[in-house]
Amino acid sequence: MTLAELRRASVRKGLRIRFPLSNGMECVINEHGIAQVPALRAAADFNLEEQVAQAQQFVVEPASSGQKHQPQPRRLSREQLAAFTAAPGAETAHAEDHDE
Repeated sequence: MTLAELRRASVRKGLRIRFPLSNGMECVINEHGIAQVPALRAAADFNLEEQVAQAQQFVVEPASSGQKHQPQPRRLSREQLAAFTAAPGAETAHAEDHDE
C-alpha cells in the first residue's frame, strides 16, 4: 500500500489514517488526503513514502462530522487496512487517473 493509495482511501471513505514513523513521530492523513506530521518542526530528514512502506500498524478513525454516536478508532494491520479500504466495484487506478 502506497501513500497515494492511503490518501485516496481517506478521501473516498471520509477517514483519518494514522501511522507511526521510525523516528517516533506520527503521520496523519486527513479526510482531504493531506498527509501531515504534527510534531515536525523543521525540514523532514525522512521520506514519507518509505515510512508508509515500513509501517505495519495503522489507526483508522472517522473524520469528525459532529455525529453523536461516531464509531471508535480502529487499529488495523497493513493487510487489514488494505482489505478495509478496498471498495467492491471500485474503479481501477488507471481509470481514476484520466478525466474525460
